[in-house]
Amino acid sequence: MEWPFAIGMTHELRLKTGPEHSARVFFPDLPEAFATPFLVGLMEGVSAELMAKHLRPGEQSVGIGINLKHLAPTPLGMEVRVVTELIAIEGKKLTFKLEAFDEKEKIGEATHERFIINAEKFAQKIAAKAAS
Repeated sequence: MEWPFAIGMTHELRLKTGPEHSARVFFPDLPEAFATPFLVGLMEGVSAELMAKHLRPGEQSVGIGINLKHLAPTPLGMEVRVVTELIAIEGKKLTFKLEAFDEKEKIGEATHERFIINAEKFAQKIAAKAAS
């Protein structure tokens, strides 16, 4: 079977932010703004979604690293758009470049690595660890 991934592949996700995306979800003394952990989740999600479209049966992907800069605050209620681009392939490890924007400006950038796994073997590892 031909390798389904190629440098330059892109994908985009959008999220309308709301109170459930507030930094205060994590700590009450933080600003009432779009939280960095949710930005991380969007960046991981857009990259995972791009990969999921091309994985073979029995495969999944897991995040193994992210280097994020949250550059600007986003008021709750604004839409956030995240774009991922596949920039490197090393065997089963794929590296993505990401950018995030709200309705006014660029709010974040990151590099993110994901690894292709055998879903059944991974589930067995989790079960063995939980049982020990």
